[in-house]
Amino acid sequence: MEKIIAIVGPTASGKSALGIYLAQKLGGEVISADSRQVYRGLNIGTGKVTKKEMAGIPHHLLDVASPRRQFTVDDFVRRAQKAYSLIRANKRIPVVVGGTGLYVDTFVGRMSYPSVPPNQKLRARLERLTTAQLFEQLQKLDPRRAKNIERTNPRRLIRAIEIAKAIGKSPTKDKTTNTTNNKYDVLWLGLSPTLEKLRKNIRARLLARIQAGMVVEAKKLHQAGLSFKRMNKLGLEYRYLALLLQNKITKEQFTQELERAINHYAKRQMRWFKRNKDINWVGSKTAALRLAKEFLGGR
Repeated sequence: MEKIIAIVGPTASGKSALGIYLAQKLGGEVISADSRQVYRGLNIGTGKVTKKEMAGIPHHLLDVASPRRQFTVDDFVRRAQKAYSLIRANKRIPVVVGGTGLYVDTFVGRMSYPSVPPNQKLRARLERLTTAQLFEQLQKLDPRRAKNIERTNPRRLIRAIEIAKAIGKSPTKDKTTNTTNNKYDVLWLGLSPTLEKLRKNIRARLLARIQAGMVVEAKKLHQAGLSFKRMNKLGLEYRYLALLLQNKITKEQFTQELERAINHYAKRQMRWFKRNKDINWVGSKTAALRLAKEFLGGR
């Protein structure tokens, strides 16, 4: 069975650095599983790994889509499978790194995702609602999905409602798959800093991105044609950047509210990953490397 190393955890937990480290030590390449880093131009705002930080390790699924258009789970799985085939053809080890649990789980086969086509009439009606109204509607339709969704992201809320209305529920772990018949043999490695450490990381990372020019980057994206409406749909950083650029919030409110939203997002990520009992929660690069070498047979 084909082997994959998957590194998961909340935002600002150090996944990218660990992925690069293991790829260097094991002869691997990284498949990024981040729902915002797939978009071109969303660099500072998403905390996208830089060329220097990559240290020569090839990264796949970064900068593969226009931010003006929605990139779906199906899009990710299709492209990730192509990247996987290319990595294996080069006799390298695929290292999947990311905090978008839905992307990772669907790609490796832990979850089956329904192929529900877009319902444009429904979307047009839902787009007139506030995020609070969308979340309330999703809670009624699919309480389980509502527990883990990013409640301030209208794009994800609308898609979840669309799926719930079409099939009555959100995707679940595929009951037909198990470790004996999955396409991939996966070593799950998870990073879970203490809550205090994670909060410090989130704050430091956010301030560093602001200092590096994330607001200017967002302004340039808007000037190049990325609408405020679309920025809002991208969620999290871009929702608050859109508000700031429209002078709907102050710079102080931007930092405070975005930091709070990122912390809430990290909690939702951890709820998602904690459901996966196969994850080995590691506290150091050394522990992760040891498990990876054992998994690969002493490579």
